[in-house]
Parts: sequence; structure tokens; C-alpha cells
Amino acid sequence: MFIAEGNQSSGATLTLLGFSEYANLQVPLFLVFLTIYTVTVLGNLGMIMIIRVNPKLHTPMYYFLSHLSFVDFCYSTTVTPKLLENLVVEDRTISFTGCIMQFSFACLFVVAETFMLAVMAYDRFVAVCNPLLYTVVMSPKLCASLVAGPYTWAIVCSLTLTYFPLELSFCGSDILNNFFCDLSIIISVSCSNPYTFQVLSFVIAIFDEVSSLGIILTTYILIFVTILRLPSAGGRQKAFSTCASHLTAISIFHGTVLFLYCVPNSKNSWLIVKVGSVFYTVIIPMLNPLIYSLRNKDVKESVRKLMNHPTQFC
Repeated sequence: MFIAEGNQSSGATLTLLGFSEYANLQVPLFLVFLTIYTVTVLGNLGMIMIIRVNPKLHTPMYYFLSHLSFVDFCYSTTVTPKLLENLVVEDRTISFTGCIMQFSFACLFVVAETFMLAVMAYDRFVAVCNPLLYTVVMSPKLCASLVAGPYTWAIVCSLTLTYFPLELSFCGSDILNNFFCDLSIIISVSCSNPYTFQVLSFVIAIFDEVSSLGIILTTYILIFVTILRLPSAGGRQKAFSTCASHLTAISIFHGTVLFLYCVPNSKNSWLIVKVGSVFYTVIIPMLNPLIYSLRNKDVKESVRKLMNHPTQFC
């Protein structure tokens, strides 16, 4: 039990409940999440390295992909180590400052990923609909601007949503019924009136989701119209293949986010929320490099060459 008012909340200590109610599953869950995190780190950092060392991959598409891998690595690293720690120690506490910092970084990277996927959709739109002008349109300056946009907006969202919890008062239960410091969890243990903050966070979340999905849907409608107009079946298949990996990543990420928005607010829903949260904070950062490497001929060829002849790109 604790009581924290205003700026005194920085000294509060919270407890992340995580999956502690499943005592017999702590070790198996630790091993599963450790394996997932290892694959995530190796996959995303490996993707960045492969794109960096292979001149053939120095194109706008892979430039954006390297930033998506960076965001996925950072996002997973913000959440997973604390999850692993709480599965093997009895003391599952986290300081209020640490909790706010974890939420702030998690917010930053999830917003950055949301709009990075939209930027990648625009890149595919230019590649399919204006292939002859692709290298002219997607200039290094434009690519840098398109990458800076998601990071800048993500920082704005993170700082905005981080400021308001610092003004909340906390009293009563100090238990957070999740494995990381999610926004709704922090609000749930506050004894202040969180209405203004809830409205603000809802508006930002809806704006981010609607605007990013709007960009993605618009670009892919135009892409599909262009592909259907191609005269040859081979050309249509090749054009579809260039978008397949990105469409898969978008479907998994936004599908999970929209599913969590639809979960009813009840005690029985907490397990569903936790599983869904695991999916988009832990599993999706692992899946993205696998999706792009398994479905991308250039990446698979680069990996094979790098493994067989590690000095050829030096």
C-alpha cells in the first residue's frame, strides 16, 4: 500500500504482477521469452548489419527496413528484460520513475513503428506505381525526411503522454496487473481523476491508428489498381511479391493493436490483454526480421553469401 501525491509519486514503488499467478509456468515462460528475445536481438541487429555491409541493399526499401529493425530491437529491449527478470525473482517491484520511463520508451517506439510501416507503404507505392521515377522521387533527402517524421512525432507523443502521469496522485493498491508499464495500467492505480488524461491519450491513439492506416490503405488501393492493370500475369505476380512481406508485417501489427482496442473492460479480459500485449511487444519484434528474410530473395542471398564468405563485403 502506498500514498503518493503530485511530485511525491516519483518515490513510489509499484509491483508488476506479470504472470506470477501461474507459479508452475515461471521457468518455462522464462525459457520461451529468453529464446524469443535472443532471436529478436540477433534477427534485428543481423538485418541492420546485412543491409549496411551489402551495397546491393543500399536502396530506399532496405533503408526503411533497417530503421524498422532498429525500432523493433529498441521496443523489445524496453519491455522484455524486465519481463525476464520478474519471471525468476520474487521481488517484482519497479520504481514509479522506472515505470514511467519504461512506458515513455515503449510509447516512443510503438508510435515510431506505426508510422514507419506507413512510410514503407508509401515507398512500395512509388516503386509499383512509378517505377521509372522511383530513384528520382525517393531521393536520399526525401528518405531521410520520411524516417525523421516518425521519430519526431513519436517523441512528441511520448513526451506528451509521459507528462500527465507525473501529475496524477496514487493511493491504495500498488499492483499493476501486467508485465510492463502500460498506460491503462498506470491510470488504473491512480486515485486522481484521470478523465482529461484518458481523453488526450484516446485522441492521440485514435489519430495515430487512423492516420497511419489511412496512409497504408490509400497507398495499397492505388498499388492494387496499378497491379491489376498490368498486361502480363508474370508482371502482376512480381509486383505482388514486392509487397507481400510488408503486407504481412502490417496485418500482424495493426491486427493485434485493433484486437486489443476491442477487448472488453472486465476482470476476465486481463489475461487476453496480457497475451495480446506479449504478442505486440515481444513476438512481433521477432517476427518482422523473419518475415522479411524468409520472403525476400535479396536478403536470403545476402545472408547465404555472408555466411559462406564473411569477408566479401568488407
